[in-house]
Amino acid sequence: MRRKFLLICGILSSLLYVAINILVPMHWTSYSSLSQTVSELSAVGAPTRSLWLWVSAPYTILVIAFSWGVWKSAYGNRSLRVTGELMIVYGLLGLIWPFAPMHLRETLAAGGGTLSDTVHLALGAVTEILYLVALGFAARSLGKGFRLYCIATFAVLLCFGALTFLDAPNVARNGPTPFIGLWERINIGVFLLWVVVLALLLMSRPDADRKAAGS
Repeated sequence: MRRKFLLICGILSSLLYVAINILVPMHWTSYSSLSQTVSELSAVGAPTRSLWLWVSAPYTILVIAFSWGVWKSAYGNRSLRVTGELMIVYGLLGLIWPFAPMHLRETLAAGGGTLSDTVHLALGAVTEILYLVALGFAARSLGKGFRLYCIATFAVLLCFGALTFLDAPNVARNGPTPFIGLWERINIGVFLLWVVVLALLLMSRPDADRKAAGS
């Protein structure tokens, strides 16, 4: 029951993140979820920074709990164990994000960027790599159907990640980014859905089946 509770935390984390991204932008009247990144909601000087930090803290805790649940579900399945370990690192990075915010576009365009912005970009890159690698290990752990789902998820992440990357330089220049928010949120949504699917699959497998797969 404890393991299943940890896995349920993954489902709750995804639902919470969706709710945060719906509710927080409502407190910044000029913010556009279509053309602005999620990180801008917690940028230095953003009217939503404090709110974002408060409501996103539980998400980090839920992700760490879920990742521990994935690790506990491995039962000797090395690929699934590595998936859990990578996800734990991904969750722990959430403890660092509040201390490395980006600055608003106007500030960046005026040359007001600091080390915080550099660390923010580095964290973003490491986070992306972590869950892509975790996705690869998970694809090997739960059968053909889940493997195909992981491959499709990986392809979508690469596609919309590339679109986000191409638009990213214009954020620092305060240039037009008409769809960067959409590309990024598709990426995030696909990842959140993957977490839910993984949690449900692990919750539905009998202990005996998991032990046999691990052996």
